[in-house]
Amino acid sequence: MKKTYSHLSCALILVLFNFCTAIGQEKDRLRIIMFGAHPDDCDMGGGGTAIIFAKMGYAVKFVSVTNGDAGHQTMKGTALAKRRFAEAQEAGKRFGVAYDVLNNHDGELLPTLAVRMQVIKKIREWDADIVIAPRPNDYHPDHRYTGVLVQDAAYMVAVPNVAPETPALKKNPVFLYFQDRFQKPNPFRPDIAIDITPVFAQKIHAMDAHESQMYEWLPWIGHFLEQVPANKQDREKWLGQRRAAEINPSVRQSLEKWYGKDKAATIKNAEAFEICEYGAQPNDEEKKRLFPMLVSTTAQL
Repeated sequence: MKKTYSHLSCALILVLFNFCTAIGQEKDRLRIIMFGAHPDDCDMGGGGTAIIFAKMGYAVKFVSVTNGDAGHQTMKGTALAKRRFAEAQEAGKRFGVAYDVLNNHDGELLPTLAVRMQVIKKIREWDADIVIAPRPNDYHPDHRYTGVLVQDAAYMVAVPNVAPETPALKKNPVFLYFQDRFQKPNPFRPDIAIDITPVFAQKIHAMDAHESQMYEWLPWIGHFLEQVPANKQDREKWLGQRRAAEINPSVRQSLEKWYGKDKAATIKNAEAFEICEYGAQPNDEEKKRLFPMLVSTTAQL
């Protein structure tokens, strides 16, 4: 009988240990959601960071707030939306993330209550710790209004009586902005800067899935379509060269803060993010918890 009780006690201890371990692991398991106006926006602004998070075992989702049905010089409507959805799904596989596309028309996005509810539900369903979106002073109205929509959701995600069919979050996530070049009313501030050099080639390979954008629409609207190589293999190399942007002084300074001056001097590709005044306001230690790649080497990725 004593032996039986002893075995039961050991079994109970093991169950409790496993339960506590699982709780601890779940507590440390970050969930990241990025919002873009179009299928490919998250890819460009945060694709490298998303790859690193995914490789570290964290759950990442991209959400395109519109279906992209206006972004092409010859295609349009349902046919284009279907093509861009398929491209987004392929890109998601290459990034290692989930990829949602909302059925709002490209070029017609407004910060309405209905779309705000879509954004609130997506953040809640993902149980997000980190939410990243454009700043609301971007050149493109869809980008601007995506920023406004996410800002408008920042407080509401924790309010139970708003969109009650989706349970409210018990915490408020940290909201951040993608980097941009716009100066008015205020320039972008790189609170977080991530070294994506080790995964830059994978980011380009994932962006390559958006063929309608990378090799057709953006070159056409930008008046450099004649530069796009005809050969598929050459195209990806060309895309990498076009997307290898120089790191500006403010981002370099942020990299020095997080990686040290010597390491920062070697970084060739980076993504930076500004912390929004809405949502949780992390101190430096909390930033390191939310962006664990800042305290662990990316050389092995």
